[in-house]
Amino acid sequence: MALEKFILRPGINREGTDYSNDGGWFDANFVRFRKGLPEKIGGWAKATLSTFVGTARSLHPWVDLALTKFLGLGTTFKFYIKEGDNFYDITPLRSTTAAGDVTFAATNGSSTITITDTSHGAVTNDFVTFSGASSLGGNVTAAVLNQEYQILLVTGANTYTITAKDTSGATVTANASDSGNGGSSVVGKYQINVGLDSYVESTGWGAGTWGAGTWGSATAITAANQLRIWSQDNFGEDLVINVRAGGIFYYDTSAGTLGTTRATALADLSGANLAPTKALQVLVSDIDRHVICFGADPISGSSRSGTLDPMLIAFSDQENVTEWEPLPTNTAGSLRLSAGSSIVGAIRARQETLVWTDTSLYSLTFVGQPFTFGVNLVNEGVGLISPNAAINSPKGIFWMDKKGFYNYNGQVQDIPCTVQDYVFSDFNEGQSFQAFGFLNKEFDEVGWFYVSSSASVIDRYVVYNYEERVWTIGQLNRSAWVDEGIFDSPMATSSGYLYNHETGNDNDGSPMDNVFIESSDFALGNGEQFQSISRIIPDIKFTGSGGSGQTINFVLKQRDFPGDSLVTESTNTCTSSTTRIDTRLRARQAALRIESDDDNSEGARLGVGFRVGATRMDLKVNGRR
Repeated sequence: MALEKFILRPGINREGTDYSNDGGWFDANFVRFRKGLPEKIGGWAKATLSTFVGTARSLHPWVDLALTKFLGLGTTFKFYIKEGDNFYDITPLRSTTAAGDVTFAATNGSSTITITDTSHGAVTNDFVTFSGASSLGGNVTAAVLNQEYQILLVTGANTYTITAKDTSGATVTANASDSGNGGSSVVGKYQINVGLDSYVESTGWGAGTWGAGTWGSATAITAANQLRIWSQDNFGEDLVINVRAGGIFYYDTSAGTLGTTRATALADLSGANLAPTKALQVLVSDIDRHVICFGADPISGSSRSGTLDPMLIAFSDQENVTEWEPLPTNTAGSLRLSAGSSIVGAIRARQETLVWTDTSLYSLTFVGQPFTFGVNLVNEGVGLISPNAAINSPKGIFWMDKKGFYNYNGQVQDIPCTVQDYVFSDFNEGQSFQAFGFLNKEFDEVGWFYVSSSASVIDRYVVYNYEERVWTIGQLNRSAWVDEGIFDSPMATSSGYLYNHETGNDNDGSPMDNVFIESSDFALGNGEQFQSISRIIPDIKFTGSGGSGQTINFVLKQRDFPGDSLVTESTNTCTSSTTRIDTRLRARQAALRIESDDDNSEGARLGVGFRVGATRMDLKVNGRR
């Protein structure tokens, strides 16, 4: 018998068949490659027990002059600033009513309250805060009414409903005495309309939130009924934020009123002159200090038109967030791109800003007066799959479009991808705007979370190691990500929580399920004769809090011909003290799967990490039949 060393090519390759990728890895989950060897990725744990509402799609960290760390977080429903362990709601207000414009109506035995407010402009799930209300006479007290509510259902242009609650959040049911209307001093403060957590591509029946409008009527595609995406950037210590296809807002963090004030519309700032009222994205140029709006509403006479031009770039005066009128004495202005129909996204690069339309890539550079910015068409035919699909890395800009993956470091280059067909053949194009790119600098990785064809929310990821030039894949729901830097570890969001990643080896205190890497078929000998595998000599390095009680499994699969089904032949437990695994396999082709078995006890999987080395197998020729 001969001990054959089993070291496979690094990276996952799904471009061919199992058999054609002999000597390589074919499938994986929660595994990365480092120095050519596969290992389990780091775990994650909640960064704070505080929660936020909605699906987060934007994270932005910064630090003020007092070295206080902040994290801006934009969701489908709200915008928060995290400081310490708390999320502070700074969602801008859309409107504030005059006293007495809002009235309440309760029904005996029901927790549903009907609000009347003429031309309220709200959509289902919007947030409104009431003040000045008096008791309706029974269970629905002033304390019940004077708080923030999420709108249950918009029933008409002048009416909507809420579910009454006490200050602890418990439902309150009206009684026969609740016959009042709240009095004549009620004020309603409406936050900007909420967005959706999935993309709606067309108008008509079924487009938008249920109950928003009459049955069968067309629904306009606006910021309120589209996938909610935020962009944000710092102007000094302060924050400029934008809801895609909607307003641009400013938050002064130096005021020291975090938690008591909200972001203010840019156009409403003191001294604001012709500031855009709508945009697709906003950022601040870091060299020349201009606030730039991509896809802005143009100047029309003495004001902004209020109608978004998706190809217009507008920029403020240098070092001045309020001045947007182009004058001979300042550097404010605008320019319009020509290749494409809409700006998709933009990102700062070295000495330039890259701007993608749906069909092209532009470079925006500061040139000084009188033009301020120059723009060059870098590439035509390569777009950006979503506003957040571009990544600034130590190796240049990486991004994903509808056909593949690209890198820019002075010029555009295709990135050869061994999982390209796997990704794009099972990709939900209707939810492409949910896709976002991320950087994990510690491990030289860029990656993208995206929605598979059978899903409606993010459920998969693909990762590229730009130093070793290898790819891996996996399944995980994350909606936003920011790399380590200001904070000590990467951070990501899911289901109302913020998580620290690359910490430990577990899933928030529980074992990480479905961890595995599986090889392509390897022919035993030349594949002409049957061969047997009688012994495996594992080469596994356990990491983390692992001990002799912690386990992974070696699974051998076999088939005789490429067209046969792959059949599991044996599953064998491996611990840190395992020196050999005895097995019996006879076939022409075999595959090896190394996994953290979900059926094993929690104690056998908790805290375990592993790295795969040079496993050896005992092989013996066993005839042609």
